[in-house]
Amino acid sequence: MKKDIKEEVKIPAGVEIKIESRIVKAKGPKGEASKVLYAPKINIEVKDNNVVVSAKNATKREKRMIGSFASHIENLIQGVTKLHVYKLKICATHFPMSASVSKGEFVLQNFLGEKIPRAVKLRQGVNVKIEGAEITVESADKELAGQTAASIEQLCRITDRDRRVFQDGVYITAKSEKER
Repeated sequence: MKKDIKEEVKIPAGVEIKIESRIVKAKGPKGEASKVLYAPKINIEVKDNNVVVSAKNATKREKRMIGSFASHIENLIQGVTKLHVYKLKICATHFPMSASVSKGEFVLQNFLGEKIPRAVKLRQGVNVKIEGAEITVESADKELAGQTAASIEQLCRITDRDRRVFQDGVYITAKSEKER
């Protein structure tokens, strides 16, 4: 049964949200983030101190998309107020590894005794900090922070050895707003 659906996301103090041609931009004390949210029958607008996501005669699919759009907007607001933080840990049992960040690249040296360092380019808008065996990835954009953390974890993927014995690598220990 089709019916009108409307969901509101409250905008906290200090956060500014603009909607320009289906691009939702959030600006806050910790930075800026934007997301393209497009569906032909769904309207997104800022009214008073809320972002209103609505559709007239919404089908099941549009109801789901309204919920997804509201979640994306909440993630944008959370990112510009608190930042999304992912934590990783370096596990080196066989060979001592060293990690560094330089010139927009995360470099891992001596992984399983390899002479050639492994590197991954960091995306713009992401901060990576290394403190001993702990790596912290921060960004106002949840997808950028998550993808960067996943890229660092995949950098030291082991394919040709027994993973029960060779547990060396970099692993995600805490995701944004979640603990493992």
